[in-house]
Amino acid sequence: MSISKWIGGALGWSFGGPIGAIVGLAIGSIIDSMVDGKEKKLLGDRGTRSRSTERAAHGEQPQTQSGDFEVSLLVLASVVIKADGVQDQRELDFVREQFVSMYGKERANRAFKLFKGISKQQVSVRPVCLQIKQMMDHASRLQLMHFLFGIAKADGTVTKDEVQQIYTIAGYLGISTKDYESIKAMFYNSTDNAYKILEISKDASVDAIKRAYRKMAKKYHPDRVIHLGKEHQKGAEEKFRQVQEAYEQLQKELRF
Repeated sequence: MSISKWIGGALGWSFGGPIGAIVGLAIGSIIDSMVDGKEKKLLGDRGTRSRSTERAAHGEQPQTQSGDFEVSLLVLASVVIKADGVQDQRELDFVREQFVSMYGKERANRAFKLFKGISKQQVSVRPVCLQIKQMMDHASRLQLMHFLFGIAKADGTVTKDEVQQIYTIAGYLGISTKDYESIKAMFYNSTDNAYKILEISKDASVDAIKRAYRKMAKKYHPDRVIHLGKEHQKGAEEKFRQVQEAYEQLQKELRF
């Protein structure tokens, strides 16, 4: 391994924990591949140690920034894409398209360049997820889960290996089983999906369904991730829309 890769990894670990080490190593690889040894800023608005990480280190409630979410997404996306042992081009295209949609072409191209460097590494999932859990608020972690299922579904099929990997990630991120099943149900077609999305059983009363809808609408409301910036509102709106559709489906079926 070259000197720049080692330096990049060491600096990342010192200033940004395991994620910083991964990003540092990827940046080192990019620098090695360039003729003039120069590179523009790769991320949106963060270095390896974000303000969220610093707030968490001082025991303060973290509020995730766009750059924090971006880096976390790149690292976890690389894990999910490799879960079934195959890097499907459709999944890679999905990641690129989503980044273009969220960040614009220029920033997306920089992010995807970093993503390719991260994908070459063997990521240790547990420490990465524990760092994300520490620095990222719950609503942003739910948004991450939604995106990861979108990646897995991009090739038309969510494999057992991908489901297991996302389930493992959810556990390390502190996502409850109900929240995990709710988001998972948004990507499957089955008769009880509406109940799973609303986190209720099939024998729930009408009053229980109404209470569940109000609770889930609040949990998945786009305003919960407004601090991530307008680039992440689309994904949040999609979750919110599916909660509304689940409720409307039960209204029609149960006639209330």
